[in-house]
Amino acid sequence: MTKILLSAAAALAIGLPAAAHAQQANILIVDSDRIMSDCTACKSAASQLQTKQAALRSRAQTLQTQLQTEGKALQTAIDALNGKEPDAALKAKITAYQTKENSAKQELGTSTRTLESTAANVQQQIGQKVVTVVEQIRARRGAAIVLSKNSTIANDSAIDVTTEVLTNLNTQLPSVSVTPMPQAATPQGR
Repeated sequence: MTKILLSAAAALAIGLPAAAHAQQANILIVDSDRIMSDCTACKSAASQLQTKQAALRSRAQTLQTQLQTEGKALQTAIDALNGKEPDAALKAKITAYQTKENSAKQELGTSTRTLESTAANVQQQIGQKVVTVVEQIRARRGAAIVLSKNSTIANDSAIDVTTEVLTNLNTQLPSVSVTPMPQAATPQGR
């Protein structure tokens, strides 16, 4: 009888960690930084965004060089006047230069806003799909909550579902649209 009780107690003791682990499974962990750096759509979009950003920097440099060259020539002509009023031709060149400068600022501002909108659109598409995938895994595993690994001090790797999320995300979202945010439709007047 004593042997049976000892065996039952040992089996119960062995089963306790499993029961405690089952209760721990109510919490899952996802490494969101790894998801954002390793997902297929994330890598592709990041590459495309970097290309767009490099093109914008190149265009800005080209415009700046053109304006500096033209601006130096104008400044030299203005300095040569020694404080005298510029003639009509020089005034026209100054006005044309200011127009080019304003156009360049507008072009770069528009391009920057477009790039920012594109990056926000990419993040939104990926974020929405990540939430959907994480929710599917949370529900399937019966977890109460999923936390970002980055916001925990310590965690058990047994509750880390990052690889599963990444695999499902790559399957469900192989690519994203690397375009600006869709504009809200403006209501037509009556």
